[in-house]
Amino acid sequence: MAVSWTRHRFSGGALALDAANTVVLRGDAERSFDRFAEPAEIARFATAASEYRADELRGRAVAVSDPFAVAGKVLAIREAADRLFRRGVTEGAFAAPDMAPLLVACADGLAGVAETFSPAAPFGRDAQPLELEAALAVSALSLLAPDNLGRMRICPNCNWLFLDRSRNVSRLWCDMAVCGNRQKARRHYRRRSMGEAFDA
Repeated sequence: MAVSWTRHRFSGGALALDAANTVVLRGDAERSFDRFAEPAEIARFATAASEYRADELRGRAVAVSDPFAVAGKVLAIREAADRLFRRGVTEGAFAAPDMAPLLVACADGLAGVAETFSPAAPFGRDAQPLELEAALAVSALSLLAPDNLGRMRICPNCNWLFLDRSRNVSRLWCDMAVCGNRQKARRHYRRRSMGEAFDA
């Protein structure tokens, strides 16, 4: 079944985190599932990312020429990024044993890419779309900047990684309209249930 790549699927605040979040309910063995289980979804993710990550990509489109050929590289970056950044959030520091696999996966994602990257054009200036594995590598490497770790969060509702870009760094949810409202609804239901129990 095709995934609906809506704006909510890009709540991570960075392309590499959005990719990490394609494993839904990560850590819950019974309910977890992988949106990239079908390689064709990797290409559809790239198309949606060109729209929903336009600010980060500075308008550069990303694409996948052959989803089956690049799936290994994409998944390697995704898994290494999730492991490094998830532990970084919980421990407040990046662990070298987790960083090494990310650097290797990113190097593999950038291998053979004839691009130049700069602060003004972090994803290059070529008019052609950038291959997704290269874009993921650039995004993941940019997240290693010291300022980003203090803004990285794990959503308490869905367990997704996200960057808190709010002014006072007080955001709780990856997406207030989805996870925030679900938590509010749960709290309301619990309060109401407790009230009914006391009235009984």
